[in-house]
Amino acid sequence: MSDLHIRSAALPDIDAVLAFWGEAAEGTSISDDRDGVARLITRDPDALILAERDGRLVGSVIAGFDGWRCHLYRLAVHPEHRRQGIGSALLTAAEERFVALGGRRGDAMVLERNETGRHAWRAAGYAPEEQWRRWVKHLTT
Repeated sequence: MSDLHIRSAALPDIDAVLAFWGEAAEGTSISDDRDGVARLITRDPDALILAERDGRLVGSVIAGFDGWRCHLYRLAVHPEHRRQGIGSALLTAAEERFVALGGRRGDAMVLERNETGRHAWRAAGYAPEEQWRRWVKHLTT
């Protein structure tokens, strides 16, 4: 894995990230647009973590910390590069970031229908907490 480069995203990466998510991520989000990703990078420049191999984007994770909780979103690995340790490397980088910020527990947003993702999260030591449900209210239309 020495050819894998893990780094924080920057504003010039936005188009590549959005295209990558279109190929590799399960589902979409209301924030999957240039403005949403730009806000993330501007507000917290180290939250969007990318994995590159041979200059090509092959993985991503958002490691957001609000000062209270550590939240993981958009863990995605390009289908051609799965099962090569990229997801694990991204989660290690995210968890190291959380620990450095004083975080104590990470939680992940995982689509219920994403069977592949659920297996990957379990393999990384995460487990669902059935007593919790996500409640959502869209603030914009």
